[in-house]
Amino acid sequence: MKTYKLTLCYDGTRYSGWQKQGNTENTIQYKLETLLSRLLEQEIEVAGSGRTDAGVHARNQVCSFKAETEMSCRELLTEIRKYLPEDMGAVSLSEAEPRFHARLNCRGKTYVYRVHNSEEPNVFQRRYVYTYTKELNLDAMKTAAELLCGEHDFTAFTSAKHMKKSAVRRIDSIDISRENGEIRLALTGNGFLYNMVRIIVGTLLEVGAGERSIFSVEEALKSLDRSKAGFTAPANGLTLWDVYY
Repeated sequence: MKTYKLTLCYDGTRYSGWQKQGNTENTIQYKLETLLSRLLEQEIEVAGSGRTDAGVHARNQVCSFKAETEMSCRELLTEIRKYLPEDMGAVSLSEAEPRFHARLNCRGKTYVYRVHNSEEPNVFQRRYVYTYTKELNLDAMKTAAELLCGEHDFTAFTSAKHMKKSAVRRIDSIDISRENGEIRLALTGNGFLYNMVRIIVGTLLEVGAGERSIFSVEEALKSLDRSKAGFTAPANGLTLWDVYY
């Protein structure tokens, strides 16, 4: 039995997220497990580095699985690429250490959120950007973002109603940049709670638009109260960019 590390990219527009669900087959994990089980003629269970929500995309989603096969990694990768749907792609496949687990061994991630900050239509990128037309003060957003960096309890920045585990996470950096009409927010940390990136983005957009003060962000963080943070930015602007081991 060998352990494999598979890196995927996908357009999450038409999927109900990464994780398998009892009421739908329309998830990334289900599609991948079904394909691998058919190709390898055995029951395959896939572990992802994390769960992307419905509508969220991935540039480098890492997953792991165990299988018995005589196929080389190159041969198996070719077969996977052949049968994946057009909005999913296999970036790379390699044999990993026997105990490798995509989620348990993950040390950090970067997510990128794209904002189309213009009234001009953006027809060809509309699935991958959130159109937010209000004028934004990037300096204010950057100052507020610094208040969120470091290790904190991010209870105010998650939609999860009942936390079984700690809500303490570490954000290493939040980089905000503008190129022409697009603003990008790149968040890197050791882990992210349910909807955490999207709520942080929504909060920073409210700061940039002058709808909340910079220091209200720190107050929200300390309050541990979801109602004190900003809105949840839509899923389509978010991409899982990189995963670190």
